[in-house]
Amino acid sequence: MEPNASFTDEFVQQILELSASAHVRRRAVLKDSPEFYALTGAIAAYGNVLALLTALQRVEEFYAVAGEQVPDCSQWVS
Repeated sequence: MEPNASFTDEFVQQILELSASAHVRRRAVLKDSPEFYALTGAIAAYGNVLALLTALQRVEEFYAVAGEQVPDCSQWVS
């Protein structure tokens, strides 16, 4: 496991808890209210963050299996 794997796992766990909390709160508010839509947006954003973290974990696992160093983020962007 990479040294940052536990940090990433902890971050994923926190995002899941925030998302679950938003789901519970959304069930308690009136449908079609501004708060309902705000919570829906927050839940969607949490899903996007989880998708990004999952993709990054897969890239790290790929490089670990290949026996190579994961390139710096600046190399991915260019």
